[in-house]
Amino acid sequence: MGIFTRFFRNNRDKLADRHMSEPSNEKERPSSKKLSENVKYILDAFHQSNDLKIRVLKKGDAALLYFESLAEHEKIHEKIFAPIEMGHTEDVFHLPNAKQTKDLEEVVRTLLRGHAIYMEEGKKEISQFSVTSSFGRTPEEPQNERVVRGAHDGFVENMMTNINLVRKRVEHRDLTIKYFKLGKKTNTNVAVVYMDGIADPVIVQEIETRLHSLDSDMIHSPGHIEEFIEDKSNSPFPQMLNTERPDRVAANLVEGRVAIMAEGSPTTLIAPATFFMFYQAPDDYNMRWFTGTFVRLIRLFSFIIAVTLPAFYIAVVSFHFEVIPDELVIPVKASINEIAYPPILEALVMVIIIELIREAGIRLPAPIGQTIGIVGGLVIGDAVVRAGLVSNLMVIVVALTAIASFVVPSNELSTALRLLTFPLILLAGTIGFIGIVFGMLFIIIHLTRLQSFGVPYFAPLAPLSLVDLKDTFVRLPMYMMKLRPKDAHAVKPIALDPSREWKNRDEQNQSKQGSGGNDQPSSTDDTTK
Repeated sequence: MGIFTRFFRNNRDKLADRHMSEPSNEKERPSSKKLSENVKYILDAFHQSNDLKIRVLKKGDAALLYFESLAEHEKIHEKIFAPIEMGHTEDVFHLPNAKQTKDLEEVVRTLLRGHAIYMEEGKKEISQFSVTSSFGRTPEEPQNERVVRGAHDGFVENMMTNINLVRKRVEHRDLTIKYFKLGKKTNTNVAVVYMDGIADPVIVQEIETRLHSLDSDMIHSPGHIEEFIEDKSNSPFPQMLNTERPDRVAANLVEGRVAIMAEGSPTTLIAPATFFMFYQAPDDYNMRWFTGTFVRLIRLFSFIIAVTLPAFYIAVVSFHFEVIPDELVIPVKASINEIAYPPILEALVMVIIIELIREAGIRLPAPIGQTIGIVGGLVIGDAVVRAGLVSNLMVIVVALTAIASFVVPSNELSTALRLLTFPLILLAGTIGFIGIVFGMLFIIIHLTRLQSFGVPYFAPLAPLSLVDLKDTFVRLPMYMMKLRPKDAHAVKPIALDPSREWKNRDEQNQSKQGSGGNDQPSSTDDTTK
């Protein structure tokens, strides 16, 4: 007992050494036969942290160490003490759940993962037991990716659970998972998931290279990873698709893309990504193909509305009044004549108010947030019109713009579209239609130059790929999508073998029956004759 008494007596004296150099995770530190030296090294490694517990066993000749904040006491009893009490063995080192090591640095790392460590005086071997406490929620449908028809489960904060959900959907030996540790202080577990033999090895290698190049103290979520490894971090457009849906991840993996998961976050990154992937939703593939095409066209049309509608209105009422039909000139003129400031300022104020209402609705609790969104929009909209601060038409234009931006299935792209509204409003209020044309040209040029891990972001339009257009503006029947998208750079381009041969057989049988039926009356007639 004297060994541990000395350690805890000197606990306060060691505070002066808190800024000592940390033990390296790469350099091995052999254990000692002296229990006191091993315990001292571990205590110093964690700077005498109070949640590191030491249970003294065998009258001071053995010790069990674990973090009470990470380990579960029931598992400690089940895996260590219960087998000994039941007489299965008297030696802890011979327990079936024990993993042996002689490296103290490995012990430090396993303690941080929630393991319990058992050491004895006179032995270099150290036993490790996995007793990590697990707190997690059950998979449920993501709030921002709801579907009408299809799977209603989603990823959670436990990475192993997320990988399990993917493996249940892709039961194939080619599904490959590579683990990484990111963050010098956080040591966040990250997984790169792809289909070996389908995913492009060059893209997989590029992703792994970029992950290896991360040298940051803190990596907590896929959002951090995305900023470090995306091609153009200054672009408003997201270059990696993020989702919380296992079915969407599985579908992209089979297409030849790569998924990146992180411990502690339900969000999964998918790369490489293209602009049109952000307008595809799981619902499109669970409904009739012409219905899915109609809905997708509405989403793509909403891109034009969200970006250009306020700018178009400002350009018309400020510079190009002649384009308004004669029947609407008087109502439009009467609506804007009573406003004391120019339309550009009017639009900017309304767009900012909409953003404030949206942000307040997100940050407040759900019941209050919905009330703020509805009441705030109605009350403020009606009040500013009655006060003569904003015209009726401007309220309609801004409301349509907000609705069009919310149609986008991806929240990241929706935010990007709302940001692009501001420069186009300024251009339209300065030089009219010419400003809108220049602004849209700049956006299109930027989209065509952007890349995601070497893949053109605006594919399949730039460069043009007619084969991939079957799942871009329209969603043709599934049996017609025989090839994987070219932008995925899949090693095996063929995704579907002929799957409707039964249809051809039925048509042939019907034609044969039809021809046989036509011959039957003639034979009957001959017999009658």
